[in-house]
Amino acid sequence: MKKNAFTLMGIVVIVFTLLTGCSSKNTTAKEPSIDEIDQNIKEAVDISNMVESDSDKLEKLYDIDIEEVEDFKLYTAKTNIEANELLLLKVKEEKDIEDIKEDIKDRIETQSSSFKDYLPDEYYLIEKNILKSNGNYIIFVISEEAEKIENIFDESFK
Repeated sequence: MKKNAFTLMGIVVIVFTLLTGCSSKNTTAKEPSIDEIDQNIKEAVDISNMVESDSDKLEKLYDIDIEEVEDFKLYTAKTNIEANELLLLKVKEEKDIEDIKEDIKDRIETQSSSFKDYLPDEYYLIEKNILKSNGNYIIFVISEEAEKIENIFDESFK
């Protein structure tokens, strides 16, 4: 009788171990660097019509406190008659994401009013902008290639 109980207990332990081991998934999301995402975008999309900008420009255009940002890449149009922009941000604290997204929305409104009657094709790009977040990351894109850039951003986390 003891032999059967030990055998049964052994089988239960083995089955439990197999089920637990096979069912657990690695739920840790990939956290790419801003440089990795930037490089992936540059390899797939021509952004030569934009120029890389610094933290002063980030604060001036978006009113984003640089102290809230861990890392970023900002590209803006080379001329003031184009609306192209690409902003990749990694925010230090997830609690700041919504405030930063509101700052970006303010920028969208400013650009919309500037281009609405002036350059309808550029205004159309502004209206089709991409603004989204993934964890502590935010992407904002105004470009003819916005959807492609968004897909690259999404794929960077897989």
